[in-house]
Amino acid sequence: MTLRNKPLTEQVALITGGGTGIGRAFAGVLAESGARAVVIASRREDVLKATADELNARCGAERVHPYAFDIRDLAQTDALAHSVAQRFGAIDVLVNNSGLAVPESVEAITEAGWDKVLETNVRGAMWLVRAALPYMIREDFGDVVNVSSQAGKNGYADVPSYCASKFALLGYAESLRDHARKTGANIRVFNFCPGLVDVDHTGADVEPRAGAIHVRNMARALLFALSLDREVVLEDINLYAR
Repeated sequence: MTLRNKPLTEQVALITGGGTGIGRAFAGVLAESGARAVVIASRREDVLKATADELNARCGAERVHPYAFDIRDLAQTDALAHSVAQRFGAIDVLVNNSGLAVPESVEAITEAGWDKVLETNVRGAMWLVRAALPYMIREDFGDVVNVSSQAGKNGYADVPSYCASKFALLGYAESLRDHARKTGANIRVFNFCPGLVDVDHTGADVEPRAGAIHVRNMARALLFALSLDREVVLEDINLYAR
């Protein structure tokens, strides 16, 4: 069976945490590669607008669109997916990039810290996938990209809640991939598991700090993953410095 394909120039992408860091790099490479629309979403409207203006100026077209929301709010998360689908007609690429860490040792984890991390890094991603899935199924096309971490494969004593959330995100992603396989949905699931990524030194000619990779490598890897044939399964993508 031949799975439906869609050129990037016709695709609509939704990226959480798209105003800065990895999300911004993803938004930039998709816009510059000609995506029809790239919606960047997070809490800070001023940062989102500045990023959208800069990226649109760089590619000479209005392709990047800001949307302020809180991923820990169910109503706002549902409204985000609905708004994107209504305005642009589809959600072809969903990037679950929003994430945070609360440094707390194992014996000193607080309920507030644990809840904040798990709600942002896992529950918010689940909510957004659940909201976007019907639109992907309707269009018989979709890609879900989850930004996990090497902390989703290894435990670190100083960020146990972060590690738990990133392990959980990978487990959820496996369930989502299995669902797509069993239902025959034309939906791919990609998991990025980077080590340290330098999100402060992002200029094209700037070297990343020791032990970290430049954020452009995440962007290049995203384009590669999306370019693969629909029948190809690419599981965890591990990127880290030598």
